[in-house]
Amino acid sequence: MMCAVVFQPQGRLYYADPGGLTLQVGDSVLYPTSAGPEVAQVVWAPEWVSDEVAGLPVLEGIAGPDQLADATTNRRTRAAARVAARRLIREHGLPMKVSGIDHVAATNHTTIYFTAPHRVDFRALVRDLAATLNGKVELRQLTPRDEARLTGGIGSCGRELCCSTFLVDFEPVSVRMAKEQELPPNPMRISGACGRLMCCLKYEHPLYQEFAEQAPALGEHVETPEGEGTVVGHNVPGEKVVVRLDATGRRSACALASVCSSRKAFESRG
Repeated sequence: MMCAVVFQPQGRLYYADPGGLTLQVGDSVLYPTSAGPEVAQVVWAPEWVSDEVAGLPVLEGIAGPDQLADATTNRRTRAAARVAARRLIREHGLPMKVSGIDHVAATNHTTIYFTAPHRVDFRALVRDLAATLNGKVELRQLTPRDEARLTGGIGSCGRELCCSTFLVDFEPVSVRMAKEQELPPNPMRISGACGRLMCCLKYEHPLYQEFAEQAPALGEHVETPEGEGTVVGHNVPGEKVVVRLDATGRRSACALASVCSSRKAFESRG
């Protein structure tokens, strides 16, 4: 069995094993973390999955009134810490932007996540924050991708950002992937909310690589069910090859499996 929870509305999904709990969407549960169990909300009710999914954290139970009250207090503490951090950043004149706040009540430890155009000397800021919040304070600088994951948003596809919902690790993405997928080299078209290349360029890249290994190259003379012709284009998602027929000059989109290279081209490949 597997379910999904979030720690804040529209936040990133965290998957868990419900154990023996009978849960419904909207229930508040205790999710195990390195800092102890934290209150989370079920957004995906438990359902059976394949045996390949294993090693998920097991929920520790239903959140009771005390845990819900602690969670409310924790949210208020984080909100107060955000206000204090923004005020002190302005007073110190630092080029920083607060992106998120974490607070562990058991140890009175507050972690403030921020972004900045360069490395920032925030030692004096940490001292003032610790005195203001009356606890231990840690500042962590985020990359643009980490900031997008933390704050969330809507991508150009109209769906929630992959990094804030299901992506666990960021895989390297290159401009070459966009070129191989015949996407326009316009940074505004292939960049995500973080300003970096979209992570989804990585998703279909293996499909384009596999197609390139099997399909005849542009300009190659081939045989099709409609007659012989020259390859003038590829339709990778549709697994088709666009051929200009010799007899009529008409363009025809033929299934990759039905297109055969000429014997001369086949022997030159070998």
